Amino acid sequence: MDDTTSLLHLTGLSGLVGIIVTLGCIGFAWWALQVVKFDLFLRNPKGPQAKLLHVFLSVILGHWVSQFVLQYWEWTQKLKLMF
Repeated sequence: MDDTTSLLHLTGLSGLVGIIVTLGCIGFAWWALQVVKFDLFLRNPKGPQAKLLHVFLSVILGHWVSQFVLQYWEWTQKLKLMF
């Protein structure tokens, strides 16, 4: 493998890892939001709008957490260059 192919392979692998981490974090956010009592805040907590809100909150929280995890991983990899 030449350098270009190796670089493309690493870029693709990093994209795959990013997708997996993001989807995993969204799943964990969905699971964590199951304990929130939305009926205290919403008029119709069983309705489609409430479920869509639940999905949106899961995606937003999962995205934030995954960005933190992926940035933290990137920073730890950069620390190797110091020594």
